[in-house]
Amino acid sequence: MAARLCLPYPHPVLKTPAATVEAITDAVRGIWVDMVDTMDAMPGYGLAAVQIGVPMRLAVVDCSDQRGQAVLMANPEILHASGQFREHDEASPNLPGVSAVVRRPRAVTVRFVNAAGAVEERDFVNLWATSVQHQIDHLAGKMYFDRLSPLKRKMLLARAEKLRKKP
Repeated sequence: MAARLCLPYPHPVLKTPAATVEAITDAVRGIWVDMVDTMDAMPGYGLAAVQIGVPMRLAVVDCSDQRGQAVLMANPEILHASGQFREHDEASPNLPGVSAVVRRPRAVTVRFVNAAGAVEERDFVNLWATSVQHQIDHLAGKMYFDRLSPLKRKMLLARAEKLRKKP
């Protein structure tokens, strides 16, 4: 398969909740392969299908030191989140050149359908938890900067627009 282009913000697909995946098919597996290729080409720690223009609840996450440990998820949902938080500088290929520190739960338990079509529950901690939550936000039509205060969000989007217009 191949790496795909990421949609530029504010593309409508990025602001729309993604559709539930009804079954794990060869087409879905092919999208996952493209998503992993795209994530690795960025390089990044995760990718949601909506980021490449596929409005389905699919996500991939790989925060391993060596690549090749991607977790493939359909219809991921957070079941539990820890009361402890961590901050991480988050960014998105859909809005290049800018980032912001976002505070999220340090650990989450997520239920999803895996590549074999089985429902799985898995605990994610630290960077893995941050990335999973970031992707689930994308699937809900939200981006990391939606978690910022209105003033910080406005400043970040203005900075991104200035970078976009720069020759």
